[in-house]
Amino acid sequence: MSRLISAFRPTTSTASLAIAGPSNLARRSFGFLPSGSGSGSGFSSDSGSNPVIRDALVPIVVEQTARGERSYDIYSRLLRERVIFLGPVNSADSTLLTAQLLFLEAEDAKRPINLYINSPGGVVTSGLAIYDTMQYISPPVHTFCMGQAASMGSLLLAGGERGHRYALKNSSVMIHQPSGGAQGQASDIALHAKEILRIRSALTDIYAEHCTRPDEEREHARDRFEKALERDYFMTADEAVEFGIVDKIVTTRGKEVNAKDKENDKEEQ
Repeated sequence: MSRLISAFRPTTSTASLAIAGPSNLARRSFGFLPSGSGSGSGFSSDSGSNPVIRDALVPIVVEQTARGERSYDIYSRLLRERVIFLGPVNSADSTLLTAQLLFLEAEDAKRPINLYINSPGGVVTSGLAIYDTMQYISPPVHTFCMGQAASMGSLLLAGGERGHRYALKNSSVMIHQPSGGAQGQASDIALHAKEILRIRSALTDIYAEHCTRPDEEREHARDRFEKALERDYFMTADEAVEFGIVDKIVTTRGKEVNAKDKENDKEEQ
């Protein structure tokens, strides 16, 4: 038996305003950021430099056991149920999330993991670390979009187990190409431009791999995403299903809604 008490404990996490490049002359960022992030340079957020400390209040859950009471922060308690959460994508949170995925695989290599996403996006390399871990581990990862899955968050949503990628009714999805900036010598800028184009192509391939419709050719799906990624492309939950990023819409636990169900309801009416 568990109960939630009014005691809270502070926890800290870090976020940064910019990411430094490999040298002082060239600064780069492949920030897969949502539109209107407020960053004039287009640099991505990462906790690796220029940290901004923010406090959060994390509830403590008290559980009654045969040996007495045990207390957990609420995220640790949900981790026992194989539930994990993703917010902004940065190096610190990416490291924590990949560690949780690997831990849950060690606990049970077959039981599904539920990843709940409410993310504005973040750093491409951090997001790809999460994505690669999701594909690497044995347990299937079921993804859920709550609120928003924008930018890198949408790619992780799409990367869940096929048939088990869900969106809550009023959630939204946004996809776009990576953004970045570089300064320094012309040759350095050219190298960074080449790299960001390579990353864009790789991200397009990932979307096409996971979002090809049953009646669609892979190349056609890639062309579809190539065009959609040109600008910020916003989708409702219904549109995300049609686009192939999620499989079903969920309204209440255990109740799923998909496009075919909606069409049948309209025909009956």
